[in-house]
Amino acid sequence: MTVPRTTLFSTATGGTPELSWPRPERLLRGNPRRETWNAVDQPLTGAARLSSGIWRCEPGHWRIAFGPAQQEVFTVLAGRCRLHDAQGSWQEAGPGDVLHIPAGFSGSFEVLEAMTKSYVIVE
Repeated sequence: MTVPRTTLFSTATGGTPELSWPRPERLLRGNPRRETWNAVDQPLTGAARLSSGIWRCEPGHWRIAFGPAQQEVFTVLAGRCRLHDAQGSWQEAGPGDVLHIPAGFSGSFEVLEAMTKSYVIVE
């Protein structure tokens, strides 16, 4: 029998992050460097996957579109962001705030101050 193990999320112990930038056709402002420490990537029931870790990003603004089965919950650890929906409304979040991005969401993500978040994505 395999005993489930816990996972510590830490940029200090997570090794080298994966680096990325928003695709040029999605950019609205800036060209922010994004660092991702994906600590968990595992299959769930059926074709679903769960990924979780720490994400850090410089200020910038870009369009996002989630698939019909993709959703995310994240907690802002440092900095500030805004999540804009396609109808023009937005939610702003700072340290300690938790946001849920629902499946099928379309809008944009704006990093106002360099931010760090912990995230869980289910696809």
